Amino acid sequence: MGNSDYHTPRGVAVPPPKPFCWAVSTALKETFFPDDPFRQFKNQPPSRKFVLGLQYLMPILEWAPRYTFQSFKSDLVAGITIASLAVPQGISYANLASLPPLLDYKCEIYVLGTADSSFVPPLIYAMFGSSRDVAVGTIAVASLLLTSMIGGVVNPYENPKLYFQLAVTATFFSGVLQTALGLLRLGFIVDFLSHATIVGFMGGAATIVCLQQLKGMLGLVHFTRGTDMVSVLKSVFTQVHQWRWESAVLGCLFLFFLLLTRYFSKRKPAFFWINAMAPLMSVILGSILVYLTHAEKHGVQVVSNLSGSLSAHVMHPLQYIGHLKKGLNPPSLSDLAFGSPYLVTAIKTGAVTGIIALAEGIAVGRSFSMFKNYHIDGNKEMIAFGMMNIAGSCTSCYLTTGPFSRTAVNFNAGCKSAVSNIVMATAVMITLLFLTPLFHYTPLVVLSSIIIAAMLGLIDYEAAIHLWKVDKFDFVVCMSAYIGVVFVSVEIGLTIAVTMSMLRLLLSLARPRTHVLGNIPNTMTYRSIDQYPNANTVPGMLILHIDAPIYFANSNYLRERITRWIYEEEDRVKSCGEANLHYVILDMSANPGSEVMKKLDKTEFIQNIGQEWIYLTVGEAVGACNFMLHTCKRTPPTLSMPPAVELTAQDNV
Repeated sequence: MGNSDYHTPRGVAVPPPKPFCWAVSTALKETFFPDDPFRQFKNQPPSRKFVLGLQYLMPILEWAPRYTFQSFKSDLVAGITIASLAVPQGISYANLASLPPLLDYKCEIYVLGTADSSFVPPLIYAMFGSSRDVAVGTIAVASLLLTSMIGGVVNPYENPKLYFQLAVTATFFSGVLQTALGLLRLGFIVDFLSHATIVGFMGGAATIVCLQQLKGMLGLVHFTRGTDMVSVLKSVFTQVHQWRWESAVLGCLFLFFLLLTRYFSKRKPAFFWINAMAPLMSVILGSILVYLTHAEKHGVQVVSNLSGSLSAHVMHPLQYIGHLKKGLNPPSLSDLAFGSPYLVTAIKTGAVTGIIALAEGIAVGRSFSMFKNYHIDGNKEMIAFGMMNIAGSCTSCYLTTGPFSRTAVNFNAGCKSAVSNIVMATAVMITLLFLTPLFHYTPLVVLSSIIIAAMLGLIDYEAAIHLWKVDKFDFVVCMSAYIGVVFVSVEIGLTIAVTMSMLRLLLSLARPRTHVLGNIPNTMTYRSIDQYPNANTVPGMLILHIDAPIYFANSNYLRERITRWIYEEEDRVKSCGEANLHYVILDMSANPGSEVMKKLDKTEFIQNIGQEWIYLTVGEAVGACNFMLHTCKRTPPTLSMPPAVELTAQDNV
């Protein structure tokens, strides 16, 4: 760049001072209210503000007046379809959570009791939720966490009443946490569960769940309470003499049937309903087969034996002592164990399962809303999930959220609104009131097959391979979560993954990357010479780009790293016989400018180095340095590190 091309650079302005209260309120608004939810209340009369407030808290009041009969026909089909999936899944996941049999403490079984989680919570979500596609239900990971965390302190077979009380108490605290996060608009906390963390955690949990289902597949009565692979496999292979081949054959047949229907539905999306109906069809066919062949007398355990299994664990003879009772679960408000010595365990379980449920439910809702091009409010979803879990904990339900499998079925069935959840709840209610005895002969091996088929879809090995190709550290986080869950415990695996994700975040702030910039030929653009090998360094200058904001946590590191860059550049130019290094230009254009300029001004940094040493662009800084290098020979301030430092202040921090 010759002297004739040089133009006096424009100065970098220091923004006018703002009142402290204004600055604080602006920062809070940007943090907690980026969507400005109060905008709709402006210039509205009090009565209208009241109506808008109710519609904001309960979205059903906003869309219900516009609801059409045509939409209801679509929601009716979708609701019945997901209800056919909800009943067998509800029994299976409740079994996984060690909740059945739910006793009235007189040896009467509510086998479908935890299917009640598909009755009350969907009704609450339909009023408070903002998604048109989410179908509410229980999830396997939360079920496994209940078994792992609460079952670690209370044996569900020896003390079923206390176990049930702690389960609904944990659900209550999950709901309180979720509601609080929504009301305080702290949804960004869920974002700290990275995609890599969730992929590894879900895959590990699915692996353990599949292994645990070997108990049902092989017809085992006694099984480990551990949730790690070693304990589960040890429990399986130390009981080889108790394996039931009849149960294993039946389980493999139904598992093959479920996987075959899933494969067919993926190949032919128009026949999605075949995969959706497959679990219920398996339950019906399995029950008929057991009834006709009396397989329960030949090693195939059935639902009605659950109370017998309970009796065996409490040292009574293995025999059927109860009966399947029709009806909805009784209220469980009095069962909330706030005075239990295990309250801390319930709170911890509620917090962990609540966050996991939020992460899955909100991610699922956002994913399907993109297909229909509408927006869901993450904070409203948190409130909706929280309210339905609080209500569920008072009606003998355990944790619910928006599971992917059920939501996908709801979406493919053509749902138009949350009314599909109301239809599902109604269908489940009818089942609980009138059809419960029909499940008397349902073989447990069918429930195990349903769980395994669902879990295999959660082991997303393709996502793990993609992480390896894109970001090796994310792959390490993913595998850490997977290995921690599989070989240690669900809680430890999740803790390891979250810790590593947070460590990476902190490292990116404390150790930001710096790059040497060069000039792209025939342009005024300066880019990394590593990314653009054809970029040319400027003789006598070292141009460095800092990839992150400058904080107290990285200031010392940057000082040391910049000094190292200077020494390395000096050694290079000496070895190559090039011009000596005269200027260092720091490009911090990734950072906001106004706040930094105010701080530089208040700390008198600008006065110390001079306003003329801060430029809007790298090009202007290079031009100024070239001009002084070839004409004025002016020496800039040293700032305690040789040689001088130039700052480019386009969008600076």
